[in-house]
Amino acid sequence: MMDISQVTKAVDEVMQLRRSVRGFLSTPIPRQMIEDILRVSSKAPSGSNIQPWKVYVLSGAKKQEITNAVLEIFNDPEKNLQHRPEYIYYPKNWTEPFLSRRRKVGYDLYALAGIERGEHQKMHQLHAKNYEFFGAPVALMLTIPRVMEQGSWLDYGMFVQNILIAATARGLASCPQAAFISYHKVITEILEIPEDEQYVMSISLGYEDTSVTVNQLVTERAELNDFVKFFDEN
Repeated sequence: MMDISQVTKAVDEVMQLRRSVRGFLSTPIPRQMIEDILRVSSKAPSGSNIQPWKVYVLSGAKKQEITNAVLEIFNDPEKNLQHRPEYIYYPKNWTEPFLSRRRKVGYDLYALAGIERGEHQKMHQLHAKNYEFFGAPVALMLTIPRVMEQGSWLDYGMFVQNILIAATARGLASCPQAAFISYHKVITEILEIPEDEQYVMSISLGYEDTSVTVNQLVTERAELNDFVKFFDEN
């Protein structure tokens, strides 16, 4: 019989271990492991079981082709201005406490990278590592059918979380990335993504390179009292 206490402890531990990694080893990942991760992740709930996700798994030449194409644009200010995301990820007007949280993680990341305020070129170079998938050997490019509405994007988040947790349970590191959303046209063209699919995000997968200083980043989480309200039955 399954020991629920052991399962609970294992699940909680994996969820606590999961974090975004920004430096990977080039060690290959067996295809079977990727398939296992995606197969178990597909158990994510979705409204009416429509499963509104599609995954393009990249390694080798095709992944490098996207890196080269995006970096050519990113490093050219005039070309970069011509690329905009299809959907807005962050709020147009920041409020507290979200603004402070965003600033803190940015400041902490730059501090670990040895970048001081005003060193814009170094900031640019650090950001560019996104488009190299931080050296990860595998990248997952995710799309959603354009006919889907907001509810399916909520379903998609549960699918993505499953991928991250399943990868962590297998000793892999990961980084969910929205950095590519401005370059959806480039990704669509290179991967020959049908017009009825919309690019959502990418996930870098691999083994963590512990020598990369920014991987020491530890992000804080709010206390329950900051986001939970209980209505007791008394």
